[in-house]
Amino acid sequence: MMSDPIVVGADASAGADRAVRWAAEEAAARGRRLHIVHSIDKRLYELPLLAPRRAADTVAAAGEEILDAARRRARAHRPGIEVSTELVAEHPATALRGQSRHAFELVVGHRGLSGFAGLTLGSIGLRMASHALGPVVIVRGEATSPYGEIVVGLDLVADPAVPLKYAFEAAAAREARVRVLHAWRPVGDLADVRDPVEVKAVEEKLRWQIIEAHARWRKAHPSVEVTEEVLSAHPVAALTDASRAADLVVVGAHDHNWLDLPRLGSVSHGVIHHSHCPVAIARSR
Repeated sequence: MMSDPIVVGADASAGADRAVRWAAEEAAARGRRLHIVHSIDKRLYELPLLAPRRAADTVAAAGEEILDAARRRARAHRPGIEVSTELVAEHPATALRGQSRHAFELVVGHRGLSGFAGLTLGSIGLRMASHALGPVVIVRGEATSPYGEIVVGLDLVADPAVPLKYAFEAAAAREARVRVLHAWRPVGDLADVRDPVEVKAVEEKLRWQIIEAHARWRKAHPSVEVTEEVLSAHPVAALTDASRAADLVVVGAHDHNWLDLPRLGSVSHGVIHHSHCPVAIARSR
């Protein structure tokens, strides 16, 4: 739904500032409202003997100041966007996961402080990449001039529809091109493929599989330029290298394992740790 906002977690860190700016650009590109959230420790309200009410009020006031500053930065960065804010008295992971339920996508910084303490990959950010109830963008890298390219890593074994849909829609919103990248390593029946002619034949077959996979989205977005790339390399290394000249890397998520618990695939996990630009974990609801 177009009413679903772009939700971003805010705190007093430089990483969160970059996330707010990125989310403001995303809201402008997508024509959506930006909703900025800051979390404070609810135990301040639950343990009055250990934390007097005035302490809770002081923390809440500081949180409102953080939200107000984030709102001003977002509007200054992208004038005209609609911005709302919310102070939530919950653990950061709980707050963000709850927000993701009704968000178009959730945006978090690579590192954080204050209400989102420990927002590094391996803590809150990684938990959101694994457990959010919709798409998640981890804002990595420094702000640079747009490259005009969205890179999407394609797994030909898993269903590629969700990451392809996200990548093409993101490119259409930004007037960017899509680079569909598939990296493969000789394993199984291909383990003995060494001859250059054989390698070329394998990669040509893979290229046609990629073209077939994204045909639906190319047709839906005819103005989006598309290129395909097949590399004999580790997928994480290939996507990390491609991220150096990309505005966004899009990867899929393996949503459930045999225990029916959300999990993040090893490639997605590696990319969000090493990418040089923001990474979108494309997940269906």
